[in-house]
Amino acid sequence: MTLPFELYVATRYLLAKRRQAFISVISAVSALGVTVGVMALVIALALMTGMQQELRDRIVGAAAHVYVQKLLGGGLVDHEAEAAKLVGVPGVVAAAPVILGYGMATAHGVDAFVTLKGVDPVLEAQVTEVAESMVLGSFAALSEPREGALGGVVIGDDLSRSLRASVGDTVSVLTVQGATLSPMGLVPRWRRLEVVGVFSLGLREYDSSYGFVSLAAAGRLFNRDRADMMELRVEDLDEAPAVASAVTETLGAEYFAQDWGQLNQALFSALWLEKMAIGVTIGLIMMVAALNIVASLVLLVMEKSRDIAILKTMGASSRSIRTVFLLQGGIIGVVGTGVGAACGVLLSYFADRYQWIRLPSDVYDVGWLPFRVEPGNLLLVVAGSLVVCLLATLYPSRQASRLDPAEALRYQ
Repeated sequence: MTLPFELYVATRYLLAKRRQAFISVISAVSALGVTVGVMALVIALALMTGMQQELRDRIVGAAAHVYVQKLLGGGLVDHEAEAAKLVGVPGVVAAAPVILGYGMATAHGVDAFVTLKGVDPVLEAQVTEVAESMVLGSFAALSEPREGALGGVVIGDDLSRSLRASVGDTVSVLTVQGATLSPMGLVPRWRRLEVVGVFSLGLREYDSSYGFVSLAAAGRLFNRDRADMMELRVEDLDEAPAVASAVTETLGAEYFAQDWGQLNQALFSALWLEKMAIGVTIGLIMMVAALNIVASLVLLVMEKSRDIAILKTMGASSRSIRTVFLLQGGIIGVVGTGVGAACGVLLSYFADRYQWIRLPSDVYDVGWLPFRVEPGNLLLVVAGSLVVCLLATLYPSRQASRLDPAEALRYQ
């Protein structure tokens, strides 16, 4: 197959002979610069995307998609009726009542602050993934009465290790609301809870400080006779903000709803900012690679000025000469971008699959650095790299096409 004239000349110039080997070396360095820049950018974006998705999945698994509070009418007095009403909102698939409070737990002489969440085990299992994250015991056992204890409690695995308490052990809990009135005033009262299960959600915030009890036990611990809020699970996670707005629009202004994104807005905003900062910083490598392409093509124009003049005297048009150098930059850009994108995707895949970069579990919520290559991000990096490489060829190709054959051959 015969190559087009411009492509044939471009490849010959890139694959220079021994006496012009310096030009080939510069071209190879330019392609290598593009490769490194694209690979670094793909890996960096995969890292930040992986962190965002991993944290999102863990947060959504541990918490509900939407939280609803009733501001008027005494709050959620009849949580069963409220749950039935909220499930009727378009997009909502399940609802569960919650009583939330704080206290101090002690077992085997060890104290720890704990966040206690009163739930209906059956309904909670439909809203969050706590029941699916049990490593010991049973989440459904919360509804069973306990002899000699106020009720059962399911605690996180980190909290279980801190308290040295496992299934069957008793934990004493002290809450401010559970104080009893005496002649000396309000006296805090310790309540006993039997550990009936241990969960692991993969989020240190939950695994190290959360405990789940039944609604009845939470009511007695915090002296409340009604649920604080309703948790909702929606059909489409991305529609959670729209569902939160629909709750207020459908049921009235007395219902205040927040989706999981609003509650974690600071975290994900910081991750997005870091992703953009890393992208811009590493994107500067592409600019360096583009300057290498400019330099290599300018040197090539200077080196091949006699050849360009001869081609012009033989009938080659300025457009053909310009196309030759555009194709040279394009070949460098395509090769560098293709190799860099492939290396970035492969390294990201293996780094995630085999968890190459481990993190201390007592510091971070994620035990390793996850990598996720999104097709949209990959396409953006590839397209951006090709555009930058193409722009880098415009000046050298223009200068080559404007070369005057008489001037170039005058002293040859």
